[in-house]
Amino acid sequence: MDLRICVPLGALFGDCLEVMDAVGLPVDPLRDAGRRLIVEVPGGPTYITTRPSDVPTYVESGAADIGIVGRDVLLERQPDVYELADLGFGGCRMSWCTPEGDDPTAGAIERFGVVRVATKYVNCAERFFEETGRKAEIVKVNGSVELAPLVGLADGIVDLVATGRTLRENGLVEREEIFDSTARLIANRVSHKLRAEDLDALVRGFEEATA
Repeated sequence: MDLRICVPLGALFGDCLEVMDAVGLPVDPLRDAGRRLIVEVPGGPTYITTRPSDVPTYVESGAADIGIVGRDVLLERQPDVYELADLGFGGCRMSWCTPEGDDPTAGAIERFGVVRVATKYVNCAERFFEETGRKAEIVKVNGSVELAPLVGLADGIVDLVATGRTLRENGLVEREEIFDSTARLIANRVSHKLRAEDLDALVRGFEEATA
């Protein structure tokens, strides 16, 4: 199967390899890729490895036929791709978090008419506060977002939470859960149309492997 498959580096990489192996895709060349970002398997797929936030870009553009990416990235980026399957691993949640003690959210809105929110997920944060009828001032932060409320940059943060350990170590607590996130299999729209039979068979394999 000569598909171009975009695989995220980082936290999801190990689980991706396990699931693709269970499906029958040849992943040993990918395990031994070293620093290579493109791994071509003779008579098989071509793997493109990149950071998770870029996976939808490669799939949407057609540089890759399919890819694996977290739901959080899809909701933030909203790419024009097909979501084929929920793979079930990489579970976490997007949450609104503030310092321990009294929740400052209502007080900030009452005093200033707006709550200050630090986040890497600007679009997700904006939609959440808009849908809940609250005005938010979004501060884009690319590094350690937990720092923002500790130094007065923001009232709280919108960020992914898995175990909650980083929050606890920095004196933060979850106030509201926004959505759950797991890894998803996505496809380029043209590839899905032209290679429907191959992709449908692959989706069935992924669904059986993750059932």
